[in-house]
Amino acid sequence: MKILIVGGGGREHAIAEKIAENPAVEKIWAAPGNGGMASFCELVPLKATDVDGVVCFAKEHAVDYVVVAQDDPLCLGMVDALAQVGIPAFGPDKKAAEIEGSKIFAKNLMKKYGIPTARFETFDSFEAALQYVRTDAPCPLVVKADGLALGKGVLICQTRDEAEDALRQMMLDRKFGASGSRVVIEEFLTGPEVSVLAFTDGKTIVPMVSSMDHKRALDGDQGLNTGGMGTIAPNPFYTKEVAERTYREIMLPTVAAMNAEGRPFKGCLYFGLMITEDGPKVIEYNCRFGDPETQVVLPLLKSDLLTVMLATTHGTLEETEVSFSDGAACCVVLASGGYPVKYASGYEISGLDEASARAHLYHAGTKVNEAGKIVTSGGRVLGVTCTAPTLAEAIRKAYAAADLVSFTDRQMRRDIGQRALKAEGKA
Repeated sequence: MKILIVGGGGREHAIAEKIAENPAVEKIWAAPGNGGMASFCELVPLKATDVDGVVCFAKEHAVDYVVVAQDDPLCLGMVDALAQVGIPAFGPDKKAAEIEGSKIFAKNLMKKYGIPTARFETFDSFEAALQYVRTDAPCPLVVKADGLALGKGVLICQTRDEAEDALRQMMLDRKFGASGSRVVIEEFLTGPEVSVLAFTDGKTIVPMVSSMDHKRALDGDQGLNTGGMGTIAPNPFYTKEVAERTYREIMLPTVAAMNAEGRPFKGCLYFGLMITEDGPKVIEYNCRFGDPETQVVLPLLKSDLLTVMLATTHGTLEETEVSFSDGAACCVVLASGGYPVKYASGYEISGLDEASARAHLYHAGTKVNEAGKIVTSGGRVLGVTCTAPTLAEAIRKAYAAADLVSFTDRQMRRDIGQRALKAEGKA
């Protein structure tokens, strides 16, 4: 089989590496890919959002299967466009991808079908939203841009003044472009957060191992929100009892709701959950694999990834084996100094060979320069992932490997997984 992967971050590197394990895979292209993927994929100089370009390339090169890994092309209808020319793809069509593309759609879906989530109001008028946060809204509260915002369109506001500022940034200053023209204002939930990815073919849904992301830039969950500075799996707060309740009250009803709305979802459905005193509630849905959750979930997958992906596309997931190892995984993200705000790029990275001998090294913001050297080219540069029988050992191994990699202005958190260890009673 000839496979095309659409995207170029650490998530896409992890997916490509896992797909390459299938002996039937003859060729993998990545559009646009990154410096690390270049070692076993052929890079295609196309933006992930170039729907027409990707479709043309897939036709011209007789691609058998396309993995659309990024949210933007899914929401733009890339899967639909590929289907029109007879090329199967992993991921939801445009109508189903709206579960991530519009937070207002997702919240209204949950309200309509009784899926547990935070209480909320939606607004497309700045004045009306401002009046609400000044008078009726409980504090603290959460202000969310309706559309896609690179995972940064969610602002937690402790005071009404902070809420007003968040509304101005989104609705007037257009910090997130058109994505902030409409907003969701919801109650602030408390409890442990859990990320659960799930394969679904629109009928059957199979959850993957749970994970815990670390969004803040600095140790102790301080600093600005990022795309994710590291993650661990499994999440100790996601107990067997919580998992069973989530499957029964959230996962199955979500699949049924999307079918009832004429938007059957196929691909990877991401559940961002808060484990509250009242039980699990949905914070957000994503219409694709999470990043960096993928970098700890896929190394624990024992089943063949491509086989499972094809089953979601062809509606045969019920009879397809999906199993995970009993161990644990930790991913430590190495970022450019100054991320997620302003940072410089183009720095040569050393220690890659030594680290890759000990860990999965998932490239995110890297490229090969004119001299043939791998250099930094983004905010999140590398994800260093290790697996082990225990979480404590996976964390130790990941940091030992991460310390072998160096580049100018390297930035990393030193406490990835510590909260999870405390929950296990081991720290």
